[in-house]
Amino acid sequence: MAAVMGMTGFGRSSGSASGMVWSWEVRSVNGRGLELRLRLPSGYDRLDIPARDKLKKALSRGNVQASLTLKSEAGAMPAGLNSERINGLLDAASPWLANGSIAAPRLDGLLAVDGVLEGQAERSESEQAVLDKACVDGLGEAIDSLLEARAVEGQAMAALLAGHVDEIERLTGEAASNDSVRLEAIRDRLAVKFEELVDGGIDPERLATEAAVMAVKMDVREELDRLRAHIEAARELLAKGSPVGRKLDFLSQEFNREANTLCSKSSDSSLTQTGLALKNTIDQFREQIQNVE
Repeated sequence: MAAVMGMTGFGRSSGSASGMVWSWEVRSVNGRGLELRLRLPSGYDRLDIPARDKLKKALSRGNVQASLTLKSEAGAMPAGLNSERINGLLDAASPWLANGSIAAPRLDGLLAVDGVLEGQAERSESEQAVLDKACVDGLGEAIDSLLEARAVEGQAMAALLAGHVDEIERLTGEAASNDSVRLEAIRDRLAVKFEELVDGGIDPERLATEAAVMAVKMDVREELDRLRAHIEAARELLAKGSPVGRKLDFLSQEFNREANTLCSKSSDSSLTQTGLALKNTIDQFREQIQNVE
């Protein structure tokens, strides 16, 4: 059985190459599709496409944020800092710092700005290529960590969803066993109503004709059959595993359609109560599905 995956999680990885320390943080939350937001250090825009490709291969849904941080290794620090450049940045940000709209900058953030570091040795093309590859490969490690977190969430949700499907099946069986859904019971109720309306005897042939028309409108057997088919389909999808969220969402709408029709056709209070309980369980099922990849 494949795993059902959630869409909420966090992953981190770090390492070093070519005198630089890199670190990735990747986090995701629920989303209708796959939305990627990358934050890369200045001068590393070339990593955007390979990073997005790696994320797209691993994930199918969710709002995903990935950020890469780079800093020099201890012992490979530049000779000094450009104080004039730093002061200029702080002066430019002072209005927003004063009104509290932005937080005070951190040193690691300032170091990432072009022109702040002085005397930094230039890397050769081969060294830069090694660093770039290490960063892209490192993103894969962070994604693996993220997937582990999403799998844990998915395991918990799969159990909840299976429980909801079991309850839908139980309520469907309860509706099917309700005396009011039997054709004989429908006929008897209609006969009583016709007797009340005509205040006396009624022609058996007319009763049969009218009862047949009303029975079709009140018969919920088709809705119950479709509910049973949807239950089987839901279990097959859960067994198949992610990506399955969109299909389950569509199926929940079909569940709800049949439950609504059952309630509208019901002429018995106990059957109506079962239908309302069914709708409530389906709503819970659909709510949980919004977390499934």
